[in-house]
Amino acid sequence: MHAEAAIREPLILGHKTYADITNDIVGPIDNKAPRGWYILISIAALIAAYGTGCILYLISKGIGTWGLNKTVDWAWDITNFVWWVGIGHAGTLISAVLLLFRQKWRMAINRSAEAMTIFAVIMAATFPGIHMGRIWMAYWVFPLPNQFGSLWVNFNSPLLWDVFAISTYFSVSLVFWYIGLIPDFATIRDKVTRPVMKKVYGVLSFGWTGNAKAWTRFEEVSLVLAGIATPLVFSVHSVVSFDFATSVIPGWHTTIFPPYFVSGAVFSGFAMVQTLLLVMRKVMRLEAYITKKHIEYMNIVIIVTGSIVGVAYITELFISWYSGVEYESYAFINRATGPYFWAYWSMMTCNVISPQLFWFKKLRTNLGFTFFMSIVVNIGMWFERFVIIVTSLHRDYLPSSWTMFHPTWVDVGVFLGTIGIFFTLYLLFARFFPVLALNEVKSILKGSGESYKQQAAHHHH
Repeated sequence: MHAEAAIREPLILGHKTYADITNDIVGPIDNKAPRGWYILISIAALIAAYGTGCILYLISKGIGTWGLNKTVDWAWDITNFVWWVGIGHAGTLISAVLLLFRQKWRMAINRSAEAMTIFAVIMAATFPGIHMGRIWMAYWVFPLPNQFGSLWVNFNSPLLWDVFAISTYFSVSLVFWYIGLIPDFATIRDKVTRPVMKKVYGVLSFGWTGNAKAWTRFEEVSLVLAGIATPLVFSVHSVVSFDFATSVIPGWHTTIFPPYFVSGAVFSGFAMVQTLLLVMRKVMRLEAYITKKHIEYMNIVIIVTGSIVGVAYITELFISWYSGVEYESYAFINRATGPYFWAYWSMMTCNVISPQLFWFKKLRTNLGFTFFMSIVVNIGMWFERFVIIVTSLHRDYLPSSWTMFHPTWVDVGVFLGTIGIFFTLYLLFARFFPVLALNEVKSILKGSGESYKQQAAHHHH
């Protein structure tokens, strides 16, 4: 029995061969999509169209269509921005950090996670754009020479930091994602039957031949990019947290923001990966590759990051009391007991208490429960941003100017719209691109495939 226990559970189930892996991933691309895909993309596209309408209405009418007022001058726009950037962090973490740590379980999920990152960052980028108010002035955020008639940008502006953070993050993620796709595009090019598709995937794969030199370079480039992307996980969300932390508003100027924004981002990102992958493995029939083990590993990351966030919340509360600044303590007392108490306690329940249920193996390996929890976590993380932003603003130093924030239909429509656009993009990706990094999955077949594991077990006895 000792030999059995020493062997980890296989990451690829069902006695797959190399050819099976190719067929399972290329099959859905070459043939007609399953009916579920058409239903999902229709729903997503409708929501996306509605959201696009809301954004156009907003740009034509102005920011007055949002529920902002003289006291609460920053609300859903920045909440959604930070939420989307956060969701994007799981992709980089799964791809880059786990690559550097040589974790085999990343292979089945990294491609989906990277695609998710790209689309989430695009959604995030729309928010600084539309909250400028006059989007036709957007080019002012680029450091243009004075001949353009504009002065140089204000490097003290958080809006500018967001521009640098997003553009860096997007470009590195895009390169990382695309380079990983090249060998898989070549595999598809060699498998598909329709001449047009052969041509398109041939162009996309840059004439990849798969000789030894190409693979060596591929691995080198992947390592270099992972080395660049890993610090980005930390820097990007730290910069986003500076939008608040460098100000003087009680409840915002907190030095703990960068680390806990980063862990919160990974937390919500992994939750979104769970939401997407649990649907994917059903619709695309990938149960053999995205196994209970993968889901469990991701839930463990959710426990860890959720607990870090919990410690951060409690630290914040303690420091607000310990500081002896009555405005600071009031900001936190008002969060927990003021008119927005429901948002604060939703955040606490969803982000701190609920992930602790994953300590039970039965729950963290239960797919239905995991799916439910992944949505709960993302609701909690949205509320976290909302609580930080709105409750710090709505009751300021002058009780005469205290107000409540009420979102309008435009606020809601724009947010729902970005969710629709995100899912539309993701579904298109899942239809035409290999949703599993099939060549990377092949690389772990001998070490982690079920049949090979059993042979190894027999040798032990």
